[in-house]
Amino acid sequence: MAAFRGFVVVSGPPARGKSSLAPALAAELDLPLLAKDVIKDALVEVLDAPDLPRSRELGRAAVHVLLAVARTAGRGVLEGVWHDRTHAPLATLPDPVVEVFCRCPPALLQERYAARSTGRGAGYFDLDRDPAELWNAEVGTPVAGGWPVLEVDTAGEVDLAALAARLVAAARHGVD
Repeated sequence: MAAFRGFVVVSGPPARGKSSLAPALAAELDLPLLAKDVIKDALVEVLDAPDLPRSRELGRAAVHVLLAVARTAGRGVLEGVWHDRTHAPLATLPDPVVEVFCRCPPALLQERYAARSTGRGAGYFDLDRDPAELWNAEVGTPVAGGWPVLEVDTAGEVDLAALAARLVAAARHGVD
């Protein structure tokens, strides 16, 4: 299979399986992984996030850092919850860009979120977040920034080789 040399934007609401899929996909494609929560964890460790407003602020800063590193790296798997305010910066990434939008049934999504909420580190405040903030149309639909979008069911195991082949084809031909 031909190599993918561009950007894969892994998107979807919290607990849809992005942070499980993205590292495996990065390894399959031999691309660097740029994950928002890894950056946010480092920011929280140094700058602290004693409350939800500070957590949100550091989350936004983590996205800015992620996008700056992505532009410098020139390729990678970018994982995060992509809000409307991040659409324009994502659109400035050089081609090819292909989005992988993670889907799973709502009941599983809520089960995953509840399970992770009790074990996440400092700076997340998952239990304090309003469901309307977490699962809304802004994050519940693909970014769809003019690039191909591949929807993936993350309720079960994802066939990484097949997904990688679809990504390469989409990047080459601009189709879903």
